[in-house]
Amino acid sequence: MKTILLKFSGPLQSYGTSSYFQTRYTDYYPSKSAVLGLLAACLGYRRDEEKKLRELSTLKFAVRIDQQGGLLKDYHIAVTDKEIVEKPQTYVTNRYYLEDALFIVAISGKDELVDTLIKAIQSPYFQPFMGRRSLPVPADFLLGESAEDILDSLRKLPWQAAPWYKKKKAKEKEGVGERISLEVYADKEIAEEGKITRSKLRRDIPISFSQKGRQFGFRQEACISIEVFSEIEKDLGVGNTEHDIFSTLEEA
Repeated sequence: MKTILLKFSGPLQSYGTSSYFQTRYTDYYPSKSAVLGLLAACLGYRRDEEKKLRELSTLKFAVRIDQQGGLLKDYHIAVTDKEIVEKPQTYVTNRYYLEDALFIVAISGKDELVDTLIKAIQSPYFQPFMGRRSLPVPADFLLGESAEDILDSLRKLPWQAAPWYKKKKAKEKEGVGERISLEVYADKEIAEEGKITRSKLRRDIPISFSQKGRQFGFRQEACISIEVFSEIEKDLGVGNTEHDIFSTLEEA
């Protein structure tokens, strides 16, 4: 089984698994249903193609928290559709986003399905986005594929946080060494026994994305911690005190 590594990063992201009417919440990391919906869009699946969604739901899933973003609340005003009601009304909606967050999502499945997904991500049928249509995925969204399982693939990938975030963490009391511990939220069946810090039941398996009635099933999710190389010296130039002012002239 192959593993795909995807990078979710940008100014804003939003993943609402419990949003209703005027209040649109967001989870603190990408949900499995959101990622599978994104992959379905890349493949060109329609919202009511339940059989194809069931095949995607067999994929194993994990998300690594590389850069925990802040919570942003958007004060949004909307107007009811004139074609639906006689007297249009203005109403307020509260929409929540994650700002300056970065996550690494790992997806694993049968080789044939994974190869199909890679081609679809490289040349998507519909535009993939990070929870809202106004939030496209980054240019380096597809980090690559691995022959390792999900957890080993996440362990071998160095910390992907932005240099400013690494600098911020380095200034904190505990500091940052050669390796750093990061949280991973994964399907419970792939989490390592004895290392699970907490788990919960989530309504996060898409059955149908039909606008007539979206349906979701349940899955068990577990949280574990893994250690990865921080590469903080490389990103922040720690330990490099040499400075040659003429080197910039030579490059020019």
